[in-house]
Amino acid sequence: MDYRPLGRTGVSVSQLCLGAMMFGAFGNPDHDDSIRIIHRALDAGINFIDTADFYSAGESETVVGKALAGGRRADVVLATKVGLPFGEDPNHRGTSRRWITHAVENSLRRLDTDWIDLYQVHRLDPNTDIDETLGVLSDLVHAGKIRAFGASTVPASEIVEAQWAAERRGRERFRTEQPQYSILNRTVETDVLPTAARYGMGVLTYSPLAGGWLTGSYRKGQDADGPVSPIRRQRFAAMYDVTSPANAAKLDAADALATLAEETGITLIQLAIAFVVRHPAVTSAIVGPRTMEHLESYLTADGVELAGDVVDRIDAIVPPGQER
Repeated sequence: MDYRPLGRTGVSVSQLCLGAMMFGAFGNPDHDDSIRIIHRALDAGINFIDTADFYSAGESETVVGKALAGGRRADVVLATKVGLPFGEDPNHRGTSRRWITHAVENSLRRLDTDWIDLYQVHRLDPNTDIDETLGVLSDLVHAGKIRAFGASTVPASEIVEAQWAAERRGRERFRTEQPQYSILNRTVETDVLPTAARYGMGVLTYSPLAGGWLTGSYRKGQDADGPVSPIRRQRFAAMYDVTSPANAAKLDAADALATLAEETGITLIQLAIAFVVRHPAVTSAIVGPRTMEHLESYLTADGVELAGDVVDRIDAIVPPGQER
């Protein structure tokens, strides 16, 4: 497993990050099976785990905490997130000092740990002053409850604003960004990735398989049956409706990419993950298995490098900075 600096934090993480969104009711409700998946990932060299309080209403954090019990916690760079709604209370969400101070204690308890290595704002709250958010996160760093903090899905302009605010107000700053990035969605190449690199931020990208479209299960002329949990398929049915024009374009691109992978002698999963981690601004690609089989297929991408002509053919299917 390749290890890379997490921005300028001084911490090194594996180029594959284990995403825990599928552990719990939203994906795999079997805690013992989920723990086996986590242990297999750690044994394969992954030292980076990403979860969130929002995932299965905290159940994902609980599963991760169980998996790291018994001495494995010290060897793991543990990341979680705060900000998306946690219940119906209007104040149990967002990035206010009130909510973050409360939420971090609950995350620490569920994760069964004394500290969080990377605490991320799941989404910036437009109703909360950025200094309010930076202030409470800085206090948590100084208290030793978190080691560093970052954010997810932040536009480049707001990344810059947050960095300037931190400098002006004497706050700790966002150390990482977590954007969506895949061959089918390359929009962050235009400004988010260059901006993160300019500020020395680590980048952990999510959805390198484009929500399942790049698993090889979606091919033209075949029944669409990707590795998506029944709950996710029901909740986001429109995302997988191949009769819509947008999804028809995705299917065309996914089919062409699958053909390219076959001609290259690798799987589409290997092609998709190798493409993401080859970008110089990317630290780690988050892979979120629901089953052991999914994890094993993701692990095969470790060490795969794409030749220049293969990248040129990818660019012809989905041009740089664009989305399908």
